[in-house]
Amino acid sequence: MRTITSPEQATGQAEEFRNSPPAVLLPDAQSACYPTPLMQPDLSVVIPLYNEEANVESLLTELLGILRGLGRTYEVICVDDGSRDGTFAQLARVAQREPALRVIRFRLNFGQTAAMSAGIEAARGNVIVPMDGDLQNDPADIAKLLARLGEGYDVVSGWRRDRKDKEFGRKLPSRVANRLISAISGVRLHDFGCSLKAYRRDVLRDVRLYGEMHRFIPIYASWQGARVTEMVVNHRARKAGRSKYGLNRTMKVLLDLLVVKFLASYATRPIHVFGGFGLFSWLCAACAVGWAVYYKVRGLKDFVQTPLPLLAVMFTLVGALSLLMGLLAELVIRTYYESQGKRPYLIAEELNAREDSREQPLRAAR
Repeated sequence: MRTITSPEQATGQAEEFRNSPPAVLLPDAQSACYPTPLMQPDLSVVIPLYNEEANVESLLTELLGILRGLGRTYEVICVDDGSRDGTFAQLARVAQREPALRVIRFRLNFGQTAAMSAGIEAARGNVIVPMDGDLQNDPADIAKLLARLGEGYDVVSGWRRDRKDKEFGRKLPSRVANRLISAISGVRLHDFGCSLKAYRRDVLRDVRLYGEMHRFIPIYASWQGARVTEMVVNHRARKAGRSKYGLNRTMKVLLDLLVVKFLASYATRPIHVFGGFGLFSWLCAACAVGWAVYYKVRGLKDFVQTPLPLLAVMFTLVGALSLLMGLLAELVIRTYYESQGKRPYLIAEELNAREDSREQPLRAAR
């Protein structure tokens, strides 16, 4: 039931309010190192974790202590990649007392790239710093990465020059892979596999990660015009837990590199790849036919005495199929861009732009 206040009661309440002492204002909250839900933090640290129960407490204690001394607002996003030990329980325990810690838990183990992608998508900071959760990356290097980023770079990649790993099991395959990646991509870095990097948020806006492609983010960024550099970072020996890396990952990385190179060079013109291979196949078919005719005319061999006619038929079919695949790939690419309103180019800035200056995508007439 609603209570109706009489005029006498209202007058008495107003007089009591005027005679009450002034309200005490709370201190300014700008000194807090973590943002409120409505604030955008300056820094987001993304950490994928898988079966790292023994390292969670030490890692977050050291990391949060360093972040508090940076003088920036920050958040830490830990992604539990379907751990089977007590990793999530440790994260939940720390999250209860640390409002800057956000935790994402996968139902299954989807891999480091998927975990890092989820953390990057959830990050709100202007600068995003991914790092490993095994305590081998030194959180003290974050301040150095941010200082180097402030020199005008868009990506600062860590270089584990004094790497604390086995020579033949980890370091030698890594050096070979890094040289191949640099040669194929054209981005000269010594250590693509180091997770400790610093990115400006705009660089990661349209990056989608699959397979083992998180290590290729500097390549994506460089191909889109970002300024990429590297700096030496500290690398520590693993004290607890087991490494999840092996020699089999090196081959996967090289295969993913071929995908990255193909997408970067021919994503908007796949007919150049498939069509080029098709034309080459037809050229081989023509050579096989000419060779067979030469044998026939000179009386050296009959058509049934040489496999050249069969090779000519095979190369002709392969060439036709390659051209058809190229045409289908062109249709797929156009559907991908036009259905989402995307453009096959990136604009850095535009001067004297008007609100209505952007043209609408052309639609096919019905």
